[in-house]
Amino acid sequence: MIKNYLEKLCFAFLMITSGMAYAQEIPSPKAHFGFNIGDNYQLATYTQTEAYFKKLAQASKRVKLVDIGKTEEGRSQYMVIVSSPENIQKLDRYKEISQQLAHAEMTPVQAKALAQEGKAVVWIDGGLHATETVGAHQLIQTAYEFASKTDPETTKILDKVIILFTHANPDGQELVSNWYMREKDTAKRTLSGLPVLYEKYAGHDNNRDFFMLNLKETQNIGRQLFIEWIPQIMYNHHQAGPAGTVVAGPPYRDPFNYVFDATLLTSLDAVGAAMHTRLNVEGKPGYTQRGGSVFSTWYNGGLRTTTYFHNMIGLLTEIVGSPSPSEIPLVPSRLLPNSDSPNPVTPRKWYFKNSIDYSVSLNYAVLNYAQRHADELLFNIYQMGKNSIDKGKKDTWSFSPKKIEAISAAAKKGGANTATGDFEFGGRSSMNVKYFDTVMNAAANRDPRGYILSADQPDFNSAIKFLNALIRTGIVVEKATAPFTVSGKKYPAGSYVVKTDQAFRPHVLDMFEPQDHPNDFKYEGGAPIPPYDAAGWTLAYLMDVKFDRIQNDFNGPFEKNPYGNLLIPENKLTGTNYVLSAAQNDSYTAVNDLLKKNIPVYRSNENGDFYVSAAGKSILEKANVKLKQATATKDKSKISAARVALWDNYGGSMASGWMRFIMEQYHYNATVIYPQDIDAGNLKSKYDVIIFVGGAIPSPQGGGFGSRAFGPKAEDIPANYRNRLGRITADKSVPQLKKFLEDGGNIVTIGSSTNLAYHLNLPVRSAMTEIINGEEKRLPAEKYYVPGSVLRVGVDLKQPANWGMEKEADVYFDNSPVFKLTGDAIAAGKIKALMWFDSATPLRSGWAWGQAYLQDGVTAFEANVGKGKLFAFGPEIAFRAQTHGTFKLIFNQLYK
Repeated sequence: MIKNYLEKLCFAFLMITSGMAYAQEIPSPKAHFGFNIGDNYQLATYTQTEAYFKKLAQASKRVKLVDIGKTEEGRSQYMVIVSSPENIQKLDRYKEISQQLAHAEMTPVQAKALAQEGKAVVWIDGGLHATETVGAHQLIQTAYEFASKTDPETTKILDKVIILFTHANPDGQELVSNWYMREKDTAKRTLSGLPVLYEKYAGHDNNRDFFMLNLKETQNIGRQLFIEWIPQIMYNHHQAGPAGTVVAGPPYRDPFNYVFDATLLTSLDAVGAAMHTRLNVEGKPGYTQRGGSVFSTWYNGGLRTTTYFHNMIGLLTEIVGSPSPSEIPLVPSRLLPNSDSPNPVTPRKWYFKNSIDYSVSLNYAVLNYAQRHADELLFNIYQMGKNSIDKGKKDTWSFSPKKIEAISAAAKKGGANTATGDFEFGGRSSMNVKYFDTVMNAAANRDPRGYILSADQPDFNSAIKFLNALIRTGIVVEKATAPFTVSGKKYPAGSYVVKTDQAFRPHVLDMFEPQDHPNDFKYEGGAPIPPYDAAGWTLAYLMDVKFDRIQNDFNGPFEKNPYGNLLIPENKLTGTNYVLSAAQNDSYTAVNDLLKKNIPVYRSNENGDFYVSAAGKSILEKANVKLKQATATKDKSKISAARVALWDNYGGSMASGWMRFIMEQYHYNATVIYPQDIDAGNLKSKYDVIIFVGGAIPSPQGGGFGSRAFGPKAEDIPANYRNRLGRITADKSVPQLKKFLEDGGNIVTIGSSTNLAYHLNLPVRSAMTEIINGEEKRLPAEKYYVPGSVLRVGVDLKQPANWGMEKEADVYFDNSPVFKLTGDAIAAGKIKALMWFDSATPLRSGWAWGQAYLQDGVTAFEANVGKGKLFAFGPEIAFRAQTHGTFKLIFNQLYK
């Protein structure tokens, strides 16, 4: 007995000491970086972080390091996979299980068995917004703890969960950390004053790119989320929480997007409760949820939010904290406990380490929930996917605010009292169900079974780009191998089909169908509550994709495209003279390549089509453009590339960054210029066209610029960035711009930069005003409010600025400028309307409160100024490089 006891004791001792020795072999952050994660005034660069991740992978059998792709600046973007050594050996099998359950193409019995066999997969990222330094650093600390700790909770998590620690923005961490650490005096260290965007093109907008996936970093992340791993939970770390709190997290405020499965919303509640409770148990106050912050689950396009449309539990927290110590401010309204914030935080000094500790605790809360409910999480993502497939296979009616309004309207028309009901059913206060049936059983209101994108549409290359955006997010696309007919309409071979009987049906609907944002007010008669980011974004509309919405079941000679495989256009060149349609965006890319090789290009003066001789054949083949049927025309002109300048400011404008991205994608040469370049004058000798995106030109009434636009003091930044300081001003910049126009230069203004028209005293004024007591005032939000949404406008096809467009266009509109033109100016030919609202109901997708005010308002115009022209486009025609349907409004102005 004693011998057996001693043997067991020795064995236990050996196990403990071996575990301690194993843990000690894992390099600590202090040993690698020279400081503890969370130390005041200390930040790690990505170069240092990458080296540390490699050390963890080399030292620990729990860790596998995966390079998921290159960033826009060429760095490797890493994902650190952490689990038990046994699970690490079987990652391929667990990935396969996660994929199969998410795709839901099996029976419930098979799904139950896989849920028992599989491991929960949880994504935790950091660093997406690089100045939010807690994110990248909590990632380092949490990865270390799970690579090294041997306590029971950590061990259970490692046994049941596969953790995907993913760095979301390596370039940004390198920039921000080097910027902060450049000062030897810690008191001078600051995160403000960055000279450039912390993502090469998008800056903060990198978190608005996850249904489009334009950027290399978002493409890398999207492939892991939607194709490779499809985790059941993903956790996106951000900053900063609302003033007077420490952290904002799930669950979130209404409205939620109506395409979601109900299980998704209740799962968010459950995981949020686990996170909130853990902080309370650990004595960490200051968590707020729901109405305690601005975040909702309506929007698609964010790293967290796009996952909802794929049945994943997407988590976002916004936490306070900085490497420089700060304060939790006194906000009296935040001190009284309520259901949103049951454990308020009191004012106090706040240190970086506090934020790291909170973040690690929140990570543990999520992972502990995952290990306790692993089989449920795996089965639930299957069940949500199966629900989607089932809905797509049968007649289904989805609810929306407009349909609810239609039910009430039907009842009112039928004589019912819509406030109290019509008192049928024994006098109870209820409405007759016939009014429900009138709307919710109407054939016209059924959800679609699928969408057909015909190969014979005007810009099929852009339609393929749209389909590739869907494919990158895990959507199943089918191709017709032969001609077919559906509902009496014939479609050519090579057309594409997207059906709704698939697991990620919510995302399919969200990309094709209009968003119907509810009227959202704090109280009746009050101002609207702004949505989190956009209210409407239907990508098929923004990209001007032509599709047929099919409500009945249909089949054909369709073959499924493998998950994640991108499509390539199949265009063939025939003949010896080529005509490229102005309606095709890729025509402009080909033209730019031809002009760079000095191959002559002519343009029709009737519709803007491009004419190219056989000399351009090899370039056209490489460009993979579709040819247009040649028509004889003598009325055409030889064109050349304009010298294009693009405005930017110190610190980087996101809108300018996206325009730079578009210019590069379509092979335009554009020189980035800054206010000092404009103020120096002599602009016409250098440029033919200057583009001003939104945010460049101030209002004549003043304002419109924050400290970021002014920039820091010159002596506080490196000398090579000082030429970027300054802003566009009425006294110095506008006279130079006016002279540029008078000398024959052209200026393209977008969004708020159409203010230039007012500085130039052009005969235009804002249309969004009303007369009160004889004075013209801006319409208040209580009467008129259009947050980011898709609206339809009329287009003058006779104008060269609009070549390639159709008589109606969908534009992205975010309380954008709308104009009235004076009759005298129009009659004199000094100014021409290019686009306008020709309807009192232009809303296509999103939310437009008081949209009737828009009717007859001009959204774009062209004005003669001396020898040059000013082009003013009120809508965001280049928005986040998503609005392919309006890119031509930019491209047409970039040739001589």
